[in-house]
Amino acid sequence: MLIDCDTCAVRDLACGDCVVTALLNAPSGAVELDSAEELALGALAGGGLLPPLRLVPTTPPEPDDRRRTAIA
Repeated sequence: MLIDCDTCAVRDLACGDCVVTALLNAPSGAVELDSAEELALGALAGGGLLPPLRLVPTTPPEPDDRRRTAIA
């Protein structure tokens, strides 16, 4: 999963409650997570230990890789 805060529709609106901000302090540019990291963050968020990913992409995923997404 590619998380690009620069292309997130809710950047600066939902950053305070996003896992990316909790872990990386609102990075500039993109962050890429592999499937194991994505599952681990989902499990931690599901257990209430981290906020969930608040990504709202402003662009659709690339056709060749539907798991690549932009984020806030």
